[in-house]
Amino acid sequence: MKIIAFAEQRNNQFKKTAFEVVRAAKTIADELSAELVALVVGGNVSPIAGELGKYGASRVIVVEDSRLQHYSTTAYAKVIAEVAQQESGQVIFLPASSLWKDVAPRVAVKLDAGLATDCTTIRVENGDCVATRPVYAGKGLTDVRITSPVKMFSLRPNVFSAGTPSSGTATIEKRNVQLTDADFTAAVKEVKASSGKKDVAEADIIVSGGRGLKGPEHFAMIEELASTLNAAVGASRAVVDAGWRPHDEQVGQTGKTVAPTLYIAVAISGAVQHLAGMSSSKYIVAINKD
Repeated sequence: MKIIAFAEQRNNQFKKTAFEVVRAAKTIADELSAELVALVVGGNVSPIAGELGKYGASRVIVVEDSRLQHYSTTAYAKVIAEVAQQESGQVIFLPASSLWKDVAPRVAVKLDAGLATDCTTIRVENGDCVATRPVYAGKGLTDVRITSPVKMFSLRPNVFSAGTPSSGTATIEKRNVQLTDADFTAAVKEVKASSGKKDVAEADIIVSGGRGLKGPEHFAMIEELASTLNAAVGASRAVVDAGWRPHDEQVGQTGKTVAPTLYIAVAISGAVQHLAGMSSSKYIVAINKD
């Protein structure tokens, strides 16, 4: 059996989820006596690929193309599917980030694979992978066993521990996948990124504000507290819909699902849609008007 772990990177730097996915895949591979292969896709990612050896990957496949420097749904899906087929991968792990929620279903269709999304635990039972994932907006948990020959699991960020990096090394193997202009259905003209801003999906501490703050100017208090705690700033849907905060800060069913160690909710009513996005936090502090 062969297990493939997709390691997500942005601007030639691994996301925290890359290490979490590789470590989780390594644990399952050891239990199944399977071979683990990590996959990295990007424009110039060979220099960073060796980092995955510290988290359990002994072999890393790198697919590089200048056009892959920026994410393309169709191109990334083609690359992952082709590498999986070339390697005869039977189990594929990837992060349940916003990017991979977009591409994972496309890969699943290409591989005719079953897909369990947003998994919070993975275990081995009778030689098979069983995943636990939330249902009904986080009100319940269900165990999922995939019956298709190829199985895909996306892992919720910040739930699986990456552990402490070791001194392990990995063999880097460059792989060519033929890409044409038809594989890039959209062209990225410009990328604007905020400097120093933490991603709520990966932050260990989050301070979120809601409609009860009465106005966007009061988010200065949220930002000050977040800065003091080295935390990320989050927001409820009502706040984002009102234009007070950007969508990438939205936590909830229609935003990002988070699992920090500490979640501070300030002036948030606690609607079920918001709870669905943050209920797996280890500690939750709610500051209300009362």
